[in-house]
Amino acid sequence: MIRTSLLALALASSATAAAAQAADPHAGHAIPAQPPAPTDPHAGHAMPAAPKPSADPHAGHAMPEPPNASSPSQPTQGAASAAPVDPHAGHAMPAQPAASADPHAGHTMPGPADPHAGHTMSPMQGGQTAAALPVGNAPAPAVITDSVADQVFGTGPMQRARGILAREHGGVRIAKLMLNLAEYQSQPLGGGYRWDVEGWYGGDINRFVLKSEGEGSGGEGVELAEVQALYSRAVARYTDVQVGVRRDFGSGNSRTYATVGVESLFPYWFEVEAAAFLSDRGDLTGRVEGTYDLRLTQRVVLQPQAELRLSAQKLPRLNTGSGITHAELGLRLRYEVRREFAPYIGVAYERAFGGTADFLRSAGEDVESTTFVIGLRAWF
Repeated sequence: MIRTSLLALALASSATAAAAQAADPHAGHAIPAQPPAPTDPHAGHAMPAAPKPSADPHAGHAMPEPPNASSPSQPTQGAASAAPVDPHAGHAMPAQPAASADPHAGHTMPGPADPHAGHTMSPMQGGQTAAALPVGNAPAPAVITDSVADQVFGTGPMQRARGILAREHGGVRIAKLMLNLAEYQSQPLGGGYRWDVEGWYGGDINRFVLKSEGEGSGGEGVELAEVQALYSRAVARYTDVQVGVRRDFGSGNSRTYATVGVESLFPYWFEVEAAAFLSDRGDLTGRVEGTYDLRLTQRVVLQPQAELRLSAQKLPRLNTGSGITHAELGLRLRYEVRREFAPYIGVAYERAFGGTADFLRSAGEDVESTTFVIGLRAWF
């Protein structure tokens, strides 16, 4: 019984030692410390060839026979004291070359390329900056007047070609005829009619303008009409100044006036006209008119209109007092069948003021009136 227990204890000790040896074959041996491997230890250096390691580290070495645990004749103390032999015992481990933490230590590395390296930067003359340099007073170079095309085609033909080019790019002459109002007015005595026509010919700067407007009735014919012949010149981007003559006709009121006026397009597309008239008899009158196109759709346009007439003195022959003589407000809705052709309907209100109203009352005429209109607006 005691012999069997001793044998079991010996076998357990042998198994424990074998397991420890298998877990760490180098247990009990001092291994030299391995330095950290460099990032590139062979950079720029020729290293000796390292010996090729064998696939089996124990090749060529005789391994001792392990004790036979099943043999009952193995002494108990010998089994307990015998430990597995270290295969590397008595062999010197080759020393690893010492690696530097920086593989480039001790070597001079070229720096980044400097585009200005080797060049001397010279400051501005006198220590001045470019903005502080004095402005020169040398004359401008002469304008080049000769042309290679003149040498090929001749000066005369090229002058004519350049003239055509200038006319077609800003200097072209065009004409327009604008029928602002051509309408029938509902009046108590048979109805009436009214027109307002303007035509012009010229360029963007200089134009000849012809204007005419008037009114009449079916029973009495033309009551009042005027014609203006004007020279128009652009003085600003949206403003023209006009000078010329005006001639009145109808109802024994034939007179001639010197005319000075202005036409302008205000912000938000308000069109404004103002004119002063001086007659051959010394009568000074004036007129101011404004319109605006309120586009409801692409083809339907609502146009409000306002007009004021003024006089510097009383004119009994014309039934006109001084100050503001007449005011007219109109509202017309047109439909543009084409941009150049637009029928309309509307309403117009007119009233006389001051001495002019007194003249009309004494003549048995109405001071104010409201009429409905139907007409056509067109341009060519």
